[in-house]
Amino acid sequence: MTIRTSTSFTSPASAPRLERTADALAANGFTVEILDDAEAARTRVRDLIPVGAGVFTSASETLRLSGIEEDINASGRYQALRPRLLAMDRVAAADDIRRLLAGPDVVVGSVAAVTETGSLVVASASGSQLPAYAGGAGQAIWVVGAQKVVPDLDSALRRVHEHALPLESARAQVAYGQPSAVNRLLVLNAEPRPGSRTVLLLREAVGF
Repeated sequence: MTIRTSTSFTSPASAPRLERTADALAANGFTVEILDDAEAARTRVRDLIPVGAGVFTSASETLRLSGIEEDINASGRYQALRPRLLAMDRVAAADDIRRLLAGPDVVVGSVAAVTETGSLVVASASGSQLPAYAGGAGQAIWVVGAQKVVPDLDSALRRVHEHALPLESARAQVAYGQPSAVNRLLVLNAEPRPGSRTVLLLREAVGF
């Protein structure tokens, strides 16, 4: 199957663009680190999360490909919420699932786009990760490949619809038997609690 996406959103941003983006994010209250690659991010995430913390990993190709998802959910170092949630009855335990998703100690994931003006853009079909991203989690860590850097919010929305959505729809079709959709959008323009939201900005392209 051929997946048609916009090729303009696949190239890693240059070093000056990464630095400009990191500076803008920092000015907006986010903690930002520029790392070489996914392996460096894997090590850094391990350092950032306290042993024993309740951690939710949002669905993310970046986390899967980097090994971060497995590190968190299968290592035994943390109280991994995703395996626990998957084992719960989606109907009978709906309220418990909702509460666990909304306020974990730590949420780890990625975003669809990051702007050079210092905003993060997240697209979701279910919205399950959005409460934690928006402020419910005690700590958030986003691992972001260099290809996700865009000039502004208009470009970020184009990246969501023209690039990320077709790829995520193909993944969702295989995983869940149905395509994805941009049912919810979250734009994080600034962080009012400095130190609680960390962006690990990579020099390489990883994920969608």
